[in-house]
Amino acid sequence: MTFNSEWAEAVATTKDRQATAMQLNQVAPDPGGGSGSAEPDLEVTQDDLGAVGSEAFRLHDQLRKGSDIAGAGSGKSESGSTARAAQECSNHNLAMGGELSTTLSLWDTQVKTLLQMCAHISNHLDYTKKSHSNEEAEIAASLRRRNGTAVAASDISRLIK
Repeated sequence: MTFNSEWAEAVATTKDRQATAMQLNQVAPDPGGGSGSAEPDLEVTQDDLGAVGSEAFRLHDQLRKGSDIAGAGSGKSESGSTARAAQECSNHNLAMGGELSTTLSLWDTQVKTLLQMCAHISNHLDYTKKSHSNEEAEIAASLRRRNGTAVAASDISRLIK
């Protein structure tokens, strides 16, 4: 069989298949969020959020105290020992002084960025915990059982099934 005859046969087979049915080369999207099961695949508790926020706060505090090389060895009105060393090297026409000053500036910028990130995580998780607690209380207050007692938001999924 030649290439042209094989190609013609493949085209004819494909045309026959297309005429009778449509075929999608993908899986239908899952309406439940992607896990394929009815059960939630991600669950976060208030304790989880609190632990992450607490660790971010602790890391912020330790990093703030331990990474201040710009102010290390300084008094209240003086520059730190690293900045003084950079200045002394520059005063003696050593190129290392400028490089040390640049390194100190970059270090300080990166530490401040990391501190902001830790503070943002801690603050955001504190807000999230409080917000979810308030939402839980609102839902519980608005949903009532026949006997008048509040329905917890966590019971909603069991009631729907």
